[in-house]
Amino acid sequence: MPEPAVDPRAVEGYIHGHSAASLRSHGARGIADSAAYLAPHLRDGMRVLDVGCGPGSISRELAARLPSGEVLAVDPNAGLMAQQQAAPHPDNLTFLAADVHALPADLGTFDVVHAHQVLQHLTDPVGALRAMAAVTRPGGLIAVRDADYAAFAWTPAPPGLERWCATYRREALGHGHQPDAGRHLLGWAHAAGLTDVTASASVWCYAAPAERDRWAELWIDRVGSDDSHLGRALAAEGPDVVAEIVAAWRAWADDPAGWFIVPHGELLIRV
Repeated sequence: MPEPAVDPRAVEGYIHGHSAASLRSHGARGIADSAAYLAPHLRDGMRVLDVGCGPGSISRELAARLPSGEVLAVDPNAGLMAQQQAAPHPDNLTFLAADVHALPADLGTFDVVHAHQVLQHLTDPVGALRAMAAVTRPGGLIAVRDADYAAFAWTPAPPGLERWCATYRREALGHGHQPDAGRHLLGWAHAAGLTDVTASASVWCYAAPAERDRWAELWIDRVGSDDSHLGRALAAEGPDVVAEIVAAWRAWADDPAGWFIVPHGELLIRV
């Protein structure tokens, strides 16, 4: 499927932007690497809402796994949703432009409401959880998973990577977002009045050469591009800063001992 040509600033609050590289990265995600904690609870015939679906790769796998069910995939980027709806997709999958805080009143309720890497990009994650609970049927599940940037670990550790992570966290916090969302999910759920919660954690690990190359190129693209808040912030600091971070990513990827983990917090919330 061709990469969608989406205005990278169409959703100003999304700090990663919508460059082709970001959409490629997000489009490579699936149930196995991003929603394994939810997979045992999926049953054919379920009605699922996938919040903040991006290019919809997880949505498509959910639809394939639930052939007699229904998957509604929503994202606030109207251009991206229009392109995904126009592209080939399973008959039981629908893409819709919608914000989690302002879901259409006629959606009905869902057996599962899923959000992967979404709450970290919101200024009101507790309100988002309440909105998700409002469209979950009694006895249904909310499933959320978010990374924790402060818990990232890597080796080797050229100084440029420390600067990259510190700058990203600064920019996210400056936009009212929480880059360390993984550790906050349980507290947010309780603040939203949701108490029947099962918490877990899992990691992405990048160590094989192809994995290192893919992970490094994703960040090099964002660092050097004005399609993301991070790229614009680093560009404002000067070309030497950008060059240092790009070189650090390449040095890390080229090192046979290169290793990087991205921890995630996960919640299954019974409504």
